[in-house]
Amino acid sequence: MTTLPAVTDRDFDRAIEKATRPVLMEFRRPGCGHCHALMVELEAVQRETGAALQIVTMNVEENFQVPAEMEIQSLPALALYREGRSERFIGGIGTKKHILNALGLPVSDSSG
Repeated sequence: MTTLPAVTDRDFDRAIEKATRPVLMEFRRPGCGHCHALMVELEAVQRETGAALQIVTMNVEENFQVPAEMEIQSLPALALYREGRSERFIGGIGTKKHILNALGLPVSDSSG
């Protein structure tokens, strides 16, 4: 079970627009092995970044509107939002170190 908050189609706009820090969204599907592996890395990223970054997830089996608007074609997918706007896709698979590098955040010596 994930420790990261879930966002739905219904609360997506509010979650992104009201965020006071960058938001990293993982689009995922239950039962997806790559999605689960990425979730483990994202939980490590969240522990390391603390309040500097908000990481949330969206289950694409239960939410269709936002993934369709974002043209999500493969899972998992990561998208970065800043100041209420989509900034870019980060990719879908990677280690904590790769994710931090892609976000332009410092990587500690213990990063994997």
